[in-house]
Amino acid sequence: MRFHGGSTIAVAAAATLLGGCATSGALKRATEQQQTALAAQRTELTTQLVAERSERTATDSSIRAELGMVRGDVQGLRTELQALRTDFNAKIAMVQDGMKFALPVTFAYDASTIRDEDNAVLDRFSNVVQKYYPGSKVTIEGFADPAGSTSYNMALSTRRATSVRDYLMAHGLTGSELMPIGYGKTRLVVPGASKDKPGADQNRRVVFVIETKGQSQVALSGPDSQ
Repeated sequence: MRFHGGSTIAVAAAATLLGGCATSGALKRATEQQQTALAAQRTELTTQLVAERSERTATDSSIRAELGMVRGDVQGLRTELQALRTDFNAKIAMVQDGMKFALPVTFAYDASTIRDEDNAVLDRFSNVVQKYYPGSKVTIEGFADPAGSTSYNMALSTRRATSVRDYLMAHGLTGSELMPIGYGKTRLVVPGASKDKPGADQNRRVVFVIETKGQSQVALSGPDSQ
């Protein structure tokens, strides 16, 4: 009986020891797995942080470069517009969603042909649009002096605007950017002046409006109204 009882105790002790070893091994494996998983998470987070940092650096560099370019473009635009004022006595002003250019482009009485002396200012204007307002819509508003009927002057002013559009298209702009429209004898600069009266040529003119709505600040940035 003693021998049998001792064997029982020994077997129980061995089972307990083996069970403890199994539990300890499982815990060790679980711990190792957990550590491996944590290490993988740390590696993934580190990789993400590095990627985000790199992306932020690239974005910041891009923004800095863009801002530098914008400042340069705005200054260049201001210089170009001031030259238009100085060289051609152009009247330039900011209007809602755009810029208005009253250039000294006028026409002979009852004519829609561009004068040779106006080529230079139109060339300069075309260069400004291509450089600083690419893709913007440019409305060409044609006008007439008060001589003649309303319907005739409306058609004449449209022909003048169309003539200017054709000239600008021949000098780098595209038809999709340019919209000619006639306003006839409305908005007279010198009321009552027609034919060969003083100031009549100012009524026979074109005005340009560059629509810059939705464009970058470069397009919207311009000189103060004058």
